[in-house]
Amino acid sequence: MYDPTVARLTYRALLGRRRALILFALPALLIALAAAVRGFTGADDQAAADVLGGFALGTMVPIIGVIAGTGAIAPEIDDGSVVYLLSKPIKRSSIIFTKLIVAIAVTMVFSAVPTLIAGYLLNGNGQQIAVAFTVASLVSSIAYAALFLLLGTVSRHAVVFGLVYALVWEAVFGTLIAGARTLSVQQWSRAVAHEVAGNDLVTSDVSLTTGTVLLVVVTVLATWYAGRKLRTLKLAGEE
Repeated sequence: MYDPTVARLTYRALLGRRRALILFALPALLIALAAAVRGFTGADDQAAADVLGGFALGTMVPIIGVIAGTGAIAPEIDDGSVVYLLSKPIKRSSIIFTKLIVAIAVTMVFSAVPTLIAGYLLNGNGQQIAVAFTVASLVSSIAYAALFLLLGTVSRHAVVFGLVYALVWEAVFGTLIAGARTLSVQQWSRAVAHEVAGNDLVTSDVSLTTGTVLLVVVTVLATWYAGRKLRTLKLAGEE
């Protein structure tokens, strides 16, 4: 189902100059913040958990997911160039699957790697905090990429809606309102981080089982529906 040509075109689109600047800016900011916190507080486990949970997992990962997920397909749909891809003898399910893999890979690289570096800067992976949030970044990258890839197939304003979700729902409602927390990718991935860390410095409002099941269900359903929407997208001349 993976198509190397589609993957190459998608990587080229995602790592173009404008998007690449944004993709590099957030990890650089996280690492700079981690270095500053370490300089002011020393190797503090709670400070490390707060920075990685609040900025890395709560803000950086979903925003990178928006950029990678929507950028994998939304621009092609918006400018109409997707018709050239759809006119090729490639299954539309293969197109979606390949774009999802690319979006996941980009989100993981620009999220998990800086999270690990920042974690070691903050407290040298004391209490397994750096590794725990790195794993959480990896699993949440999959769900975010699928969700925002779906958004890119159903809306011409995918980036706007994606940023509203990332910055308002995940970063605000998903942090402050108890009921919203259970419907947050961030909280689901924090459940995984809690299991990895094995301590109360990393907490979640959902259990590991619930979080894992919801991560899988959302990823599968979002991917399936994105493929369905792409299959129903008509080319000129199609009945």
